[in-house]
Amino acid sequence: MTLAELTLALIVLLAAPGPTNAVLAVTGAERGFRAALSFVPLVLCAYLAVVVPLALWGGPLIDGLPVVRSLITACAAAWVAWLALRLWQHPAILDPASRVGAVQVGVTTLLNPKALIFGLVLLPEAASPVAGTLLFAGLVPAVSLLWIGLGAGALSRAGRWMSRGAALWMAGLSLLLVAKVLAH
Repeated sequence: MTLAELTLALIVLLAAPGPTNAVLAVTGAERGFRAALSFVPLVLCAYLAVVVPLALWGGPLIDGLPVVRSLITACAAAWVAWLALRLWQHPAILDPASRVGAVQVGVTTLLNPKALIFGLVLLPEAASPVAGTLLFAGLVPAVSLLWIGLGAGALSRAGRWMSRGAALWMAGLSLLLVAKVLAH
């Protein structure tokens, strides 16, 4: 895969709505753009903690133990379902004590199913894995800023409905992940 192809694939997948992006949008809406910026390095570190080992050693491990992929996917589905329930029951925008915090952002990113695609498919196929990883590390903060900005801008004015919409989106993602596990 050329660097241009990898760049396009990474941007499309990173920018697509998903658990991490939903949580970043919620934090932007809850805390405002400037305060939510502290989550960007956390997202990058969490992604790299999963993606780099997967890119280096994940392919053979997953091929040898297919149950690992299902287990990771089931854990991600459970986490996303829990976040969806939490956002539905406690619209954080109305209750600052129930705001999404660093633990939720970090764990959500660690369990994000997109990391499997980055680490098992895209980065190993790069013409230069080192350049691909550096590109990934540069794009994650840029896309994170876009989602935080979306939350701090338009979504922050949506109040309780923003949390409910994010909860419904995350519940749908969780159901899709469960369907993947059951299909295997």
